[in-house]
Amino acid sequence: MSEVVQAGLWGLLAGSALLLGAGLGYGLRVPQKVIATVMAFGAGVLLSAVSFELVGEAYDEAGIVPAAIGTLVGAMAYTAGNLWLAGRGARHRKRSGGHPTQSQPSEDQQGGSGMALALGALLDGIPESAVIGVSLLEGGAVSLVTVAAVFISNVPEGLSSSAGMKRAGRGKGYVFGVWAAIAAASTVSAVLGYTVVGAFSPAVIAAVTALAAGAILAMVADTMIPEAFQDAHLAIGLITVCGFLVSFALSHA
Repeated sequence: MSEVVQAGLWGLLAGSALLLGAGLGYGLRVPQKVIATVMAFGAGVLLSAVSFELVGEAYDEAGIVPAAIGTLVGAMAYTAGNLWLAGRGARHRKRSGGHPTQSQPSEDQQGGSGMALALGALLDGIPESAVIGVSLLEGGAVSLVTVAAVFISNVPEGLSSSAGMKRAGRGKGYVFGVWAAIAAASTVSAVLGYTVVGAFSPAVIAAVTALAAGAILAMVADTMIPEAFQDAHLAIGLITVCGFLVSFALSHA
């Protein structure tokens, strides 16, 4: 099997976790504290993966300057896109809707918010998937830790966001259509990460890896952590650390 096909399949696998989470969030009435728990765990998993698999790899490959610049640029690019989408109804796209002031708007409340939510989900998913393809450039084998981290974190993302979409009155076709499209985009993004980025020098690859890391860090801080701590109980911090340690153990296995 060619490495291009492998990149696409790994991206599809990671993206399919969004559909799994969507099924749980839309089909079941999941308690807010459970949603907060799984979101905190997913945030911990991604924080660890970013630290040891992405920024760490970028630093080892090219040094502190490309790693730092890439991380900052990625965070700024994500933040700029997020600010634009926030004004169009996608500010709380990962919220499950437990609080009226922090819930997703319906289309009647804000026209065009459905498209903004879909674009927001795409913005969140592209960096994660692209880095899966980039990881194949290192030794011809995908980083299973990166795939596992993205898969594990995508389940609570899909769960929480889909619960919020349902509360906002969006139908099953819209909800699952969005996540199916994001899963498909994850496949394409992983392929492009492998084919396009692979043509560049190691320093540029390191910078692109760091760029994805910065975008993921900004996404975790802006969308996942607020949802996790919205209905926090005393164990939320511990659960986040557990997610971090699971990802850390996988990266050093």
